[in-house]
Amino acid sequence: MQTPALAADERLFDPGYWRTAFPELSLTEAGGSFPAPNGPDRERLALSRERMRTEGYFQAADARLAKWAPRLAAAVIRMTQQGVPPPFLFLFDETWAAFHQLHGQLADTLGPHYQILPDFWVWHIDPGPAGAGWTAHRDRGYRSLGVGGAPLSLTVWIPLTAATPDNSCMYILPADRDPTYGTPQDGRYEVDLASVRALPAQPGDYLYWNQAVLHWGSRASRLAREPRISMALEFQRGDAAPFNGPLSPPLARPSFEDRLKLVAKQILQYRHMYPLSPEMETLAQAIQAR
Repeated sequence: MQTPALAADERLFDPGYWRTAFPELSLTEAGGSFPAPNGPDRERLALSRERMRTEGYFQAADARLAKWAPRLAAAVIRMTQQGVPPPFLFLFDETWAAFHQLHGQLADTLGPHYQILPDFWVWHIDPGPAGAGWTAHRDRGYRSLGVGGAPLSLTVWIPLTAATPDNSCMYILPADRDPTYGTPQDGRYEVDLASVRALPAQPGDYLYWNQAVLHWGSRASRLAREPRISMALEFQRGDAAPFNGPLSPPLARPSFEDRLKLVAKQILQYRHMYPLSPEMETLAQAIQAR
């Protein structure tokens, strides 16, 4: 990623800068309110439970996500053009509100006292063979499954532009088609190619999967019409040992300073995936030290 001077600019510490540079998004003071999440209907919850139990993932759509997605995608494009790592999107209210919108389903899957993990990312994947999502992996593996295979943690993934086989949609090997799923041997991938499932998605959709399923983002075609822009945040049961820290309670509304520290944490903990300029690494370290 190219990193113009702005990426190491002291303005990134200033909430006023972000409000001015991204006026289409909101950044409230600490304690500001987000829209109350809509509760999912019983039919959707029943389908989610069955698919999670057998295949380890679920996909659906939400009207509020469709409303917020274009603004969030436009902000990511602007950040990328300015050399600012896309995870800075998590400074804004709409990003957090999008995940809070799924509160009812998260509580149904992980229990009402689930926690928000300090693990998230935002992707901007350009068309062409250099553009690709993360390679095949399990987020945490079999240790993230509890009694009877119930998930202890989840990844929620939200597309902000259309995600297609051309521009790198998600692919998953359903749990019931994976011979090493949920076992100490899950570091060995035994993939029946006919069982792999492509998961194209539109803005307004969301996917979540338990952190033991095998999944990946495909490599983009140079003929793709637009970049794939998406974001993900992780969650865990409240009665399980923390997978990472600090944890946050359901529907948490972090202050600007806390959001900034969380963004810096992501930039540093994923630098093996996305090399940093020395300036951005120094900035992230300075943010964490504040």
